[in-house]
Amino acid sequence: MILKHNQYYGIDVNSITINVTNQQLDLHDDDGKLLQKYPVSTSKYGTGNTNGSEKTPLGLHRIKVKIGGAMPVNEVFIGRVPHGNLDECKERGVELPDDVIMSRILWLDGMEPGRNHGGYVDTYQRYIYIHGTNDEVSIGSPSSIGCIRMRNEDVVDLYRLVEVGSEVLIEE
Repeated sequence: MILKHNQYYGIDVNSITINVTNQQLDLHDDDGKLLQKYPVSTSKYGTGNTNGSEKTPLGLHRIKVKIGGAMPVNEVFIGRVPHGNLDECKERGVELPDDVIMSRILWLDGMEPGRNHGGYVDTYQRYIYIHGTNDEVSIGSPSSIGCIRMRNEDVVDLYRLVEVGSEVLIEE
């Protein structure tokens, strides 16, 4: 398989849909055809757009920033800065957050003013990402603190297939 930027088998990748009820991320081409499915984990607190709620925001978003493309799988990010793999971090005594962010980061930006963009509901300012995790066993059930978690190999795959500006619809 040869991939070119946001192409999957030569088909332009246009959007992502994340279904919170099914804990699934679907990748679609520009005609809406399903290209790939990935299991995910959304917030253990449910859905909501308010700052500080630790809930997964609903609505239309876009990928604003991609981080980690040159890093190895299982790289740990703290404050979006790479710190080495999980074992190395533990050996060095690095203080890890409750929700370890690994492998890749797709930072989301809300596109609906008043719902997920601006003020106390701003997805980007809430640091909501699609990212890898050290807790892959929980993938498929709500367990994050707002972000969309994926298996590390899956988020690396997704990262290669989408571009900054790709739309992401998060729905129940």
